[in-house]
Amino acid sequence: MSDPINQQKVTALIMAGKRSGVLDPLAERAGVAQKCVVPVNGIAMIERVVSQVSACDRVGAIRIVAHEPDEIAQQPTIAKLLAEGRLTFAEGKFNIVDSVFSGAEGADFPLMITTADNCLVTPEGYSEFIGKCLEAEAGGAAGLARKEDVRAADPQGQAKFYQFKDGGYSNCNMYWLGSEQALSAAEIMREGGQFVKFPRRIIKAFGLMNLIRFRMGTGSKEKLFDQISRRFGIKLVPVVVSDGHYAIDVDNERTYAVTEKILKRREGDAAAG
Repeated sequence: MSDPINQQKVTALIMAGKRSGVLDPLAERAGVAQKCVVPVNGIAMIERVVSQVSACDRVGAIRIVAHEPDEIAQQPTIAKLLAEGRLTFAEGKFNIVDSVFSGAEGADFPLMITTADNCLVTPEGYSEFIGKCLEAEAGGAAGLARKEDVRAADPQGQAKFYQFKDGGYSNCNMYWLGSEQALSAAEIMREGGQFVKFPRRIIKAFGLMNLIRFRMGTGSKEKLFDQISRRFGIKLVPVVVSDGHYAIDVDNERTYAVTEKILKRREGDAAAG
């Protein structure tokens, strides 16, 4: 007897936008127009992510949300998927939430959302996240990695962690929207979702008492997500993934160096070849 959960395909949204009017320092150094096409160990970040997402057997259609698609469309895997009709572009907007809405327009749910700088997530990592979201019957979800797993992947990979009663966790830039109704939860990401750096965003999204519990590390992640679920009227769950590498993305020169170091361990040094 077939398992409908294992057979279900999801739509992948890959967020590849750029800040309006600002050239990212990594892009400037690499001589490209946007960060997502900066090469890491010889391959553009967006090309890496699309290759890994498209190799995940749980992913069907792929949408790249971007402000400047032409530069992205020249990447070989992306060009091939465009020609096959499996991949399309959606227009990037001025903030992450409106960009998610743009990417979701007309898409088949559920949606798995990732970012163009998630260079270390493998097809198995995406499959694990999608499977856990489906098994939990999640309306919305966020991927988290344990602090000890992130540190094991690389001690310099992440500097700050969300602290809960059962330990520290890092965001993996993997999100889940189970239905069109769950788009309301995308409002959580409206200012970038950097809650560790900007506590007022927790107050705005979740309330003052949750900020206090969050800062003291006395609340559980499950309780926090349950309270958010009640606020938005959908089931939101934290999904803990097994590999700490998935929490390391390319934000700046430090994390670029960490990511490239890890990729060279996996693949060999492209420059040396």
